[in-house]
Amino acid sequence: MAKEAFFKYIKPAPLTQKVTSRDGCVYMYRVMKFIGWIPPKSGPIFVRGLYYFYSFFTFTFGVIYLPLGFALSYLKEFDKFTPDEFLTSLQVALNAYGGAVKSSITYINLWRLRKVENILDELDERVDSDAARKKLHKSVAMSNFVFLFFTIVYNGYTGSTFLSYLASGRPPWSVYNPFIDWRDSLLNLFIQANFEYLIMSWAVIQDQLSDTYLLVFIILIRGHFNLLMDRVQNLRTDPNKSDDENYEDLVNCINDHKKILECCKLLRPMISGTIFVQFGLIGSVLGLTLINIFFFSNLWRGLASCVFVLAVLCQTFPFCYNCNLLIDECQELGVRIFQSNWTDAPARYKSTLIQFMHHVQKPIMFIAGGIIPITMNSNITVAKFAFSIITVVREMNLAEQFK
Repeated sequence: MAKEAFFKYIKPAPLTQKVTSRDGCVYMYRVMKFIGWIPPKSGPIFVRGLYYFYSFFTFTFGVIYLPLGFALSYLKEFDKFTPDEFLTSLQVALNAYGGAVKSSITYINLWRLRKVENILDELDERVDSDAARKKLHKSVAMSNFVFLFFTIVYNGYTGSTFLSYLASGRPPWSVYNPFIDWRDSLLNLFIQANFEYLIMSWAVIQDQLSDTYLLVFIILIRGHFNLLMDRVQNLRTDPNKSDDENYEDLVNCINDHKKILECCKLLRPMISGTIFVQFGLIGSVLGLTLINIFFFSNLWRGLASCVFVLAVLCQTFPFCYNCNLLIDECQELGVRIFQSNWTDAPARYKSTLIQFMHHVQKPIMFIAGGIIPITMNSNITVAKFAFSIITVVREMNLAEQFK
């Protein structure tokens, strides 16, 4: 029963059950609460104070200490790294630096997510048919499924790297620790490995939240956008409605579109910063990881690196793909408005419809850092840098020199 209760949110709920867009964020907010991002609003002062201390602790180690620990390792212990250990450490270090920035951006802007939820609540009130409810339930289930999938992939990388390196007698990421030297004894190695696993888990969870909130919300927004397209298609199709009622339906569709635009406007500063950081890192991180897999890793370390590649690809590709779908749906909305039943409508209805059609012709787009359009083309372009790195390594025979 506990298992069924936990996984029930990844399956579309029956139409008899009331579901809101907020239900699509259930897993995400649970993880935020677990990592210390959502403090309790009430309760004993001691418990709340303890939670704030825990929040400070996880944020400090995941966002500040981990990137600093990687840098100190390279400064103080660079000569002790083997090639595969260095590449494994460096690929994660680059991601940790970007993750620290992304986590900070996300944490500072959590209030935006709450405001978007309030707008989605208003859009939920417009869901008044079984067909619309069915689509909403699917969107909610998909957003939860995506978050759960990311959780498995991200934590799968952490666990697989921890086990593969510990089994070979090395700490998984070689993060600098001023208090113990893992080379002195097996106990020290065990302590160092578990210490790294703990702080890396905190960092990975925070990085996951920074990478998934935008995907969760764009799935919910696209769900409501598709419901809007259905409403537009059904305009003036009910013969029992008067002209005033049909006009009111059109105005409601326009208001729905405005609310969706407001959601995107609230999320745009967050998305712009997090995706811009990721676009700047994805090529380098993928390149280093693939070099590690092709030239230096053994079987188990290579498998862990493959999981890392999957995690890196998940950071941008799914969201960019959904951005492309949203752009296409904006064009489809304009077509549906034009093809709706308006030819014999009153002049007031026609003039309002023309204005609506004019506004929807501008697609909903997100821009990374105010420079790069967030699309599949942009993502593929920045990811190609990974192959440039591999080409340089092969042409200069750097892999053999490092060995």
